[in-house]
Amino acid sequence: MDTIRVTVWGEFRHELQDAKVAAIYPKGMHEAIADGLRADPRLSVRTATLDQPEHGLTDDVLAATDVLTWWGHVAHDEVSDGVVERVKARVLDGMGLIVLHSGHFSKIFKALMGTTCNLKWREAGERERIWIIEPGHPIAEGLGEYFELEQEEMYGERFDIPAPETLVMVSWFKGGEVFRSGCCYTRGKGRIFYFRPGHETYPTYYDPNVRRVIANAVCWAAQRETPQVKFGNYPPREPLP
Repeated sequence: MDTIRVTVWGEFRHELQDAKVAAIYPKGMHEAIADGLRADPRLSVRTATLDQPEHGLTDDVLAATDVLTWWGHVAHDEVSDGVVERVKARVLDGMGLIVLHSGHFSKIFKALMGTTCNLKWREAGERERIWIIEPGHPIAEGLGEYFELEQEEMYGERFDIPAPETLVMVSWFKGGEVFRSGCCYTRGKGRIFYFRPGHETYPTYYDPNVRRVIANAVCWAAQRETPQVKFGNYPPREPLP
């Protein structure tokens, strides 16, 4: 795969309804995330938002997407079940999925995890320290032992998700909580990464470490061509009596 084709999906609701969020992300959080990815020459980046026809995720768009990033919050219920099934089918067939922050409660993440994906939270603008506990993982490339965000929303355990196949990062918050903040999964042929930071009232998606993690995750989740798997009734390899 010479160029990784990325679609950055966002609700684009807070930015239109909340002046504080609009001041931080005047073009939308999805455009800030996309701008960070466009700095990587390996990536070709497009955006899609909730209020576009079919939420911007038509069959043609998804067929031309190697990795989809997902940020949602206030309008999870407005996402069409048909689009969710379409995205899920693409993930199972090998498309990567990067779920960001409050996307933990999205229909697509819950459908792929099979759990409530619920958690504790507190919006108090406290410091978050993100520890890299698997420094050899491709998603951790270029990072130190940890990095910090001076203001973020707290997410705390228990996080009701299946045990990650690889836990790359954990967060500590000034208020004392910890959280599994960088979680890798495989569903079908698709790779999934959940990354915790990204509350809309803080400039998290301009942070160079956050941008590096997302770009690394996109490259990790992108799948090269894989053999077609055969299911169903199958003839024996050796003669049977």
